[in-house]
Amino acid sequence: MADELRIHATVSGRVQNVGFRAFVLFRATELGVRCTVANRPDGTVECVFEGTRTQMELLIQSLHEGPPSARVDSVNVVEQPARGDLPSPRMTA
Repeated sequence: MADELRIHATVSGRVQNVGFRAFVLFRATELGVRCTVANRPDGTVECVFEGTRTQMELLIQSLHEGPPSARVDSVNVVEQPARGDLPSPRMTA
């Protein structure tokens, strides 16, 4: 875990009801990243990931792209030390 970090990302745009969370979970699973992804009441999607810097860079790139039906306006990323408390990829409401 020493070489891992935690990313807290908030994605805004047309990111709810377009398969964005499923897209993120699929990508996180492909990369072997632990994460949670949730819709927020303000219309954004909140993502928390832990993994290596390389995994995080690839996942952040995917957040900027999103699935074809989404429109990503912005991705706010906050880097933190890894805590080791995230589950395998999981979607919450």
